Amino acid sequence: MEKCSVLIRRAVKADAESLAKLYTELEKDAVHYQPEHFVMSDGSSRLNNGMFEDDAQALFVAEENGDMVGFVHIVLLKAKDIPCLRPQINIYIQDMVVTKAYRSKGVGSRLMSAVKEYAKANGAEFLRTQVFPQNEDGMRFYEKNGFSLKMLTIECPL
Repeated sequence: MEKCSVLIRRAVKADAESLAKLYTELEKDAVHYQPEHFVMSDGSSRLNNGMFEDDAQALFVAEENGDMVGFVHIVLLKAKDIPCLRPQINIYIQDMVVTKAYRSKGVGSRLMSAVKEYAKANGAEFLRTQVFPQNEDGMRFYEKNGFSLKMLTIECPL
């Protein structure tokens, strides 16, 4: 596995154009895996949800030589106020993508390390995300980074 030297940092509003391009790549994967649920957007519409201003969200980017090659968007969540749920804080990985040319070079794991540091600093007890079951590379990546299957989402089309 060839490694690369990337800079991992918090995203800023000035990153919006590069992030929109990466969102397009992410959406192509979503449409590929579940066309019954996903369509392509213009990419930039995903950036209008307050992710740069909201204290409960963070966005980390991976850059090499000034080019953005990946990102992870996370949300800090508290357990719902339901008596049977422990009052835990967790980090939900909303979106994560590394460009195809940079996969299997440690970029995703470096982004995940930044997420774990952020989570610990904010009192989170665990990370959670979703991955398409057909995305075998994604499943391997998450397992390699300490994730394990806890629950399955099932659905019935009507």
